[in-house]
Amino acid sequence: MHLKVGDQAPTFIGKDQNGNTIQLSEFAGKKLVLYFYPKDNTPGCTAQACNLKDNYYALQQAGYEILGVSSDNEQSHQEFIDQYKLPFRLIADQDHTIHKQYGTWVQKSMFGKKYWGTARKTFLIDEHGKIEQIIEKVKTGEHTNQFFPKR
Repeated sequence: MHLKVGDQAPTFIGKDQNGNTIQLSEFAGKKLVLYFYPKDNTPGCTAQACNLKDNYYALQQAGYEILGVSSDNEQSHQEFIDQYKLPFRLIADQDHTIHKQYGTWVQKSMFGKKYWGTARKTFLIDEHGKIEQIIEKVKTGEHTNQFFPKR
């Protein structure tokens, strides 16, 4: 699916790191940073998560909640959260349903070998459920600056 700014964000239902159901409708009336990343505990993904954590208070002050999505399982997410003290929830999208809704489950290539994986991409969703920004070229260590300048 090819989403663009102004589109209604696809509704989703998934499980967070504790096995609790989480869905887009929970964020009605709030802004949401919905970020897709390849794998827990890898250098780029850790830098991205920690950058969001370091700016969590400022993002909340601006009305944003944060939600990460990867195809890792719930236990992996819980360990990632515990290790880096992440203050936000992560969705375990092992069947790639949410990835496919947002167009982030893509064919990749490494050393001539093709495989399927997560495209690192962030969607900023407004309080009405519309996509207000899409960041396709994520700078992991300074990700928040791409959509929310540091103060």
